[in-house]
Amino acid sequence: MRERGSEVAGEPSGRRARGELESSVLAVLWAADRPLTARQVLAELPGDLAYTTVLTILSRLHDKGMLVRRREGRGHAYTPVRDEASDTAARMRTLLDRDSDRDAVLARFVSGLSAEDGQLLQRLLTGPGRGRPAEES
Repeated sequence: MRERGSEVAGEPSGRRARGELESSVLAVLWAADRPLTARQVLAELPGDLAYTTVLTILSRLHDKGMLVRRREGRGHAYTPVRDEASDTAARMRTLLDRDSDRDAVLARFVSGLSAEDGQLLQRLLTGPGRGRPAEES
């Protein structure tokens, strides 16, 4: 007999992975060209989520400092503090800072890059305006 919430190989439990809903909400906000309310975010998310669930996720992201909010009507409209690339870079730095052997982590990361990503990284490290992609010719 299967326990409630458990998974059998290949059979989803119906529950999202930790952080998946936060990532989905952030993706909706990053794709928007303006601040969005909880109802607007809900309308862009797949599945059958409750409004209160989306509101809770937005509040948690705001409490974590990942979103700013401004009053709109009786509620709030939300905007990400950082763009998607900046957020990903910050998470990568956090993970790198957790490991005591930075050399090994960076070496394994670089060795796992595709040839194209390796070339891009090389250009970023040696090109003009280090830290930003060089202008394409």
